[in-house]
Amino acid sequence: RDLREKVWRTYYSRGDNGDAKDNNANIQKILKLRYERAQLLGFPTHAHWRLDNAMAKTPDAAMELMMRVWPSAIARVKEEVAEMQAIADQEKAGVKIEPWDYRFYAEKVRSARYDLDMNQIKPYMQMEKLREGMFWAAGEVYGFSFEQVSGLPVAHPDIRIWEVKGRDGQHIGLWYFDPYARTGKRSGAWMNAYRNQQKFDKPITTIVSNNSNFVKGAPGEPVLISWDDAETMFHEFGHAIHGLNSNVNYPTVSGTAVARDYVEFPSQINEHWLPTKQVLSKFALHHKTGEPIPQALVDKLEKAKTFRQGFDVTEYLSSALIDMKLHLAGGADIDPDAFERDELTKLGMPPQVVMRHRTPQFGHVFASDGYSAGYYSYLWSETLALDVVDAFKASPGGMYDKAMAKKLHDNVMSVGNSIDPAIAYRNMMGRDVDVTAYLRDKGFPTT
Repeated sequence: RDLREKVWRTYYSRGDNGDAKDNNANIQKILKLRYERAQLLGFPTHAHWRLDNAMAKTPDAAMELMMRVWPSAIARVKEEVAEMQAIADQEKAGVKIEPWDYRFYAEKVRSARYDLDMNQIKPYMQMEKLREGMFWAAGEVYGFSFEQVSGLPVAHPDIRIWEVKGRDGQHIGLWYFDPYARTGKRSGAWMNAYRNQQKFDKPITTIVSNNSNFVKGAPGEPVLISWDDAETMFHEFGHAIHGLNSNVNYPTVSGTAVARDYVEFPSQINEHWLPTKQVLSKFALHHKTGEPIPQALVDKLEKAKTFRQGFDVTEYLSSALIDMKLHLAGGADIDPDAFERDELTKLGMPPQVVMRHRTPQFGHVFASDGYSAGYYSYLWSETLALDVVDAFKASPGGMYDKAMAKKLHDNVMSVGNSIDPAIAYRNMMGRDVDVTAYLRDKGFPTT
């Protein structure tokens, strides 16, 4: 436990130690300059400028959604802490749950409540089989087929290429797969568009890639990944599918070149083809026996879906709220540490949880304009995605319903940023977004 605390304190104090790498003064300057720029452009704050071209349109709309979810998230944290404290007391550990205990004791709760050890899942999660599952689902939903090609230039021998074709066999684009870690490669998982689809001067098809950092196995040895990593694979493939479906005139509005709070929407939808029975039964196969993942294990996964959502949503949403509040403060003189502390206190932040990205290390927001006044986007787009997934599940064909797939393709996946996203969403669903599906998915009250 002492080591957990040491790691936790070191990790969460990055950029906040009063030394040469302390970021608080940098953040003060950035906030002042952003406010000055917004004023020059005719906006009251940086947040108003950033959201002017977003789906949310105004900071008030983003704050309204965040505050709709926040009370349920922190209420769930209290329940989760009580469950963990009960286990610690039962073990006579003499422990009062602190932030560095959360993940450790949460796993004990998962095991006790759901009889689920995530290591039981991993033998069925073969990276290459899941890639085949992604292809299969994209074929069922969008009519794509994938054929591996060789002889094209790549940056590294591990990178492989597939030609993507449409329902009628027409060339759609190229998909590059770069799954393995290597020296000099950035960490994480992401999608790139090397060439955007367009029809402005002449038809040009897209070239997209998905990139990960799995450890390469020995020759002939399958690469086994976690369930979370499998979800990430499907998520990032959703960005690639967004690019491959693009059918617009201008490259500047092609594929994923959409509003920040809309770009994660198609990729978050794509995650939901992973847990479908069709994909799991065909592609979640034991690496030794070839047997599909047992239904009993899948049922445990489904039952545990809302596990630790209080923690997950609270650590994310606290970061999103502080991001927005910092940029709504205008030209005020801000001490980032004090601002973060005071605003979280006002919000009733549980002491056992810390922001996912504390202000001095918030690269999403301060390394560039990227997610500045826009970290709420993940919540916004997930609310859209779960609303659409709900509509799929309510359709006769479920997640593979052809009519819903066509609506998704025609109104979202193919139009890029050529249509206002709010209008595109309304065209598809016949209404504005409803937060009910998001709350239900997290196990929060819907009223």
